[in-house]
Amino acid sequence: MKETIAYLKERFEQALIAAFGEDLAATDPMLVPASNPKFGDYQSNVAMALAKRLGKAPRAIAEEIVQKLDVADLCERPTIAGAGFINLALKTDYLKAQIKAIQSDARLGAALTSDPQRVIVDYPSPNIAKEMHVGHLRPSFIGDSISRVLEFLGHDVIRLNHVGDWGTPFGLLIAYVREAYPEALNSSQGLVLGDLATLYRAAKVRFDEDETFQEAARRSVVQLQAGDAETLRAWQLVCDLSNQTNRKFFEWMGLSASIQERGESFYNPLLADVIAELDRLGLLVEDDGAQCVFLEGFTNKEGNPLPLIVQKSGGGYNYASTDLAAIRYRVTVDRAQRVIYPVGMEQMNHFAQIFQVGKRAGWITDEVEFFYAPLGFILGEDGKKLKSRSGEAVRLVDLLEEAIARARIDLETRLVAEGREETEEFIANVAKIVGISAVKYADLSQNRTSNYVFSFDKMLALQGNTAPYMLYAYVRVQGISRKGEIDFEKLGADAPIVLQEETELALAKYILQLDEVLGSVEAELMPNRLCEYLFELSKKFNQFYDRCPILQAEEPSRTSRLILADLTARTIKLGLSLLGIPVLERM
Repeated sequence: MKETIAYLKERFEQALIAAFGEDLAATDPMLVPASNPKFGDYQSNVAMALAKRLGKAPRAIAEEIVQKLDVADLCERPTIAGAGFINLALKTDYLKAQIKAIQSDARLGAALTSDPQRVIVDYPSPNIAKEMHVGHLRPSFIGDSISRVLEFLGHDVIRLNHVGDWGTPFGLLIAYVREAYPEALNSSQGLVLGDLATLYRAAKVRFDEDETFQEAARRSVVQLQAGDAETLRAWQLVCDLSNQTNRKFFEWMGLSASIQERGESFYNPLLADVIAELDRLGLLVEDDGAQCVFLEGFTNKEGNPLPLIVQKSGGGYNYASTDLAAIRYRVTVDRAQRVIYPVGMEQMNHFAQIFQVGKRAGWITDEVEFFYAPLGFILGEDGKKLKSRSGEAVRLVDLLEEAIARARIDLETRLVAEGREETEEFIANVAKIVGISAVKYADLSQNRTSNYVFSFDKMLALQGNTAPYMLYAYVRVQGISRKGEIDFEKLGADAPIVLQEETELALAKYILQLDEVLGSVEAELMPNRLCEYLFELSKKFNQFYDRCPILQAEEPSRTSRLILADLTARTIKLGLSLLGIPVLERM
């Protein structure tokens, strides 16, 4: 329907010129979906916007526009409501033609972008030295969904996992590898451990109990930064173990397999050149021995300009150094045109600061967009950041395992109530998909800038804007297929579309809005727009299902309704796939 809106806007432009002259050629008709179905499908309040400029009453302006507005090939006669709203209702025959057009289209009418870009999405960015926790949930899910939508629309998407794999935390891990696994330093096999958590906990115990070990850990950091060969070997063993663990998490959470690891260590050889370039550009100021860039618009408590330290007084580097090197590399080598950072709200100032330096250095220009997509916090029932009973961040593995366990209990309870028997394989698979999808959808369905309260009960509910509700709507259509022995792929391409009932018409109109919604996600980077659409689509399908017999209907309504049901299921499946959620044929 994006093409329909573009066409209608063009007709509005022609009407405005015809009614009021060329001066209004670039006026936005402000065409939006009508809030009330009785007014039609789209509504324009351009008459109100022009009232002051033209010195006329909005309704009089609307009447003049309507007299010149030629949309008869798509719409019924335009109507005027209230103070001057112009309402348009699409013709039923036009909607039928649009439904037929997408019936055989795998993309369901969602066209590829006319302006493909190379886009980098930076997620989920865990630290090598620690386990992934609840704080990685939002960057993982939102970053993955943004990547999927942009890629589907035709952009060249590079998913980068900017892992924290360098610096002080590695000292205790390297020291522990040397102490506990000396044979691994001279073996091609690597560390034979269950996961990173085992290594980290053991190393932390040694660090807390033994001062000699503490000194060995500090010495290991110095040796790492100096490029000592044995230290680098121990560091690589730790990185390899962590990456193996994280990859298992990525797969478990349904994240794209095309995420590339590019850690802080990747940029380490480039840092000296970055600092030298900032110096050549006259941006560096020495302050207490450190190299700094003083920022515009940022002040300290005393009201003095705030410095961004890019090289410590001892010559070492920090997060800002690495992030600036990443900006420079992504522009000059990756040739990115858009770089997106879905990161927690608490990092807002950091990104504003490094983007400012990037612009002043000439790396960020009008030709490339660096966009910080802030993420709100996940809260517990107490309204505070979600934490474990011990006060630490909840481990991601614990959270997902509990979601799967709860989904399994819900499923087994339902099977008993329905008198159904299913195999262990079926139960385990459904529980895993529903559990993880519920957590993922609950996160994605929220405005990414907002905080939300984490609730297993709400996210696993079969009613409401939840993953189980979406999955069940899809399963319902598959049930129609099984019951009627219908092969949706063989539904007649020449079969007419019948839109006589109100719920048929409402469902058809909503199916056709997918491309508009994806365009909104592309522009605003808000996956919750897609969730809202899928939820409304599922509700409209359920209303249609309840009020319009499908298998029992007479032809041509029977085949037409089967086509609508199939298009609904395909839209849900495609939409959920862009959220990183698989569907189920049965639940």
